[in-house]
Amino acid sequence: MEKDFDNWNSQKKDIHLLNGSKFYHVRDVWWCLIGINVGFEEDGKNIDFQRPVLVFKSFGQNICLVIPLTTSLKKHKYRVPLGLIRGQKASAVVSQIRVVDTKRLVNKIGVLEIGVFERLRKIIKDLL
Repeated sequence: MEKDFDNWNSQKKDIHLLNGSKFYHVRDVWWCLIGINVGFEEDGKNIDFQRPVLVFKSFGQNICLVIPLTTSLKKHKYRVPLGLIRGQKASAVVSQIRVVDTKRLVNKIGVLEIGVFERLRKIIKDLL
C-alpha cells in the first residue's frame, strides 16, 4: 500500500506550529495525530492520520509516553486486551509504545479503569 508521506509531512509542520500543550493525565485515552510511519510502525488513520492512544506515563507538560490502541482481534503477546473503550473492544499495542509531544493530542475519549491500567503496567514490566 502506498503511504501518503507528503500530506502527513505538511500536516506535521502545522502541528509543530501549534501553541500550548494539552491538559492530560496518565490513564487517559486520546485521539492522537500519530501520522504516517515507516514500515510496520503503527500509522494513524483517515485524512488526519489519527489513532486512539493510552497515556501511559507523563514526562511533564509537553511530552508523554503513549501506547497506540487497536480494535483488531489478532492475538499477540504485545497486544494487551483492555476491554471496551467507547463501546468497542480495544487492545494496547505495547510493541508500538512511543513518546509524543502533547500537541499531537486532539481530544480526550475517556479514562482507562485503574485495575485494567495496573494489569497493563504489570504485563509491560514483565515483558521488559
